[in-house]
Amino acid sequence: MKYTPVSFEVNLRPEGFVVDLGSLFANLMQLHDKRDARGLRYALVTVLVCVVLAKLSGENFMRGIAEWVRHRKDVLGEALGLAQPQAPHATTYSRILGYAIDAAEFQRVVWDFFAQWPAAGQSVVISLDGKTVRGTIPAGATRGLHQLAAYLPEEGWVLMQVVVERKENEITAAPRVLKCIDLRGKVVRGDALLAQRDLSAQIVESGGEYVWIIKDNQPEVRQAIETLFQPEPCLPGFSAGPPRGSHGAHR
Repeated sequence: MKYTPVSFEVNLRPEGFVVDLGSLFANLMQLHDKRDARGLRYALVTVLVCVVLAKLSGENFMRGIAEWVRHRKDVLGEALGLAQPQAPHATTYSRILGYAIDAAEFQRVVWDFFAQWPAAGQSVVISLDGKTVRGTIPAGATRGLHQLAAYLPEEGWVLMQVVVERKENEITAAPRVLKCIDLRGKVVRGDALLAQRDLSAQIVESGGEYVWIIKDNQPEVRQAIETLFQPEPCLPGFSAGPPRGSHGAHR
C-alpha cells in the first residue's frame, strides 16, 4: 500500500512509503482530525504514533513523551517517512490530545490494534486502579474526571475503564468494569478500598479469583486479618493448634 499524503502533510517524503494494513499507523489513520487544515505542522497520525510508542516505553507525562521523541526523532522520522524529522513540543501533544481528536475514538482504535495480537489478553492478573485525569479539576473544585480501569500489568494495556460519576465511588463503579470482562481463569487485584463482599462474590461467580491488598492505610482491617491467622495460644505440654482462619476460611 502506498500512502498518499493529503495536502497539509508537508513534512512527508513526496515519494511516499509502504504501510502495513494491520499496523498501528494504519489503525490510527482512521481517526478524525478536528484541527483546521491551514498551517498544520504535524500530521495527526505521526504525532499519535509517537505518543503510543512513548507510552509503551513508560512515559506518562507530556514532557516525558516529548523528550522521548526528541532523542529518537531521526529513527522515527525514517520509519514514518518524514522528509524533515522534528520533535513536537510538549504543548503540541497536549493540544492534539485535548482538542484535535475524540478521546473515546482514540482509545477504541488503540484497543482494537492490541486486541488483534494472538497472545493479547492471555495474562492472568487483572489490576483495578482508579486515577484522576490530569488537568480536569475545575477552579474552586476538589475533584476532576476520575476513571477506574481494569488493565493487564504484564501486557501494559487497559481492558476496560469507566468514568466514576460524581455521585458514586470506585466501589460502585468496579462492578460495571468487571461485568464487561471475561474473568474466567483470571485473578483480579486491587487495594483495600475494593475489598468488598459483593464485589468478591461477583468475581468468583464469574469464574475468577481475587487478591485485595491491605496496607497500613487500613489499620483495623489489617489487624483483623493478622489476628485471624495467628495461632491459638498454646498451653505448656500441648502442641500448637492451627491458625484461627484455617478452618472454613474460603479466602
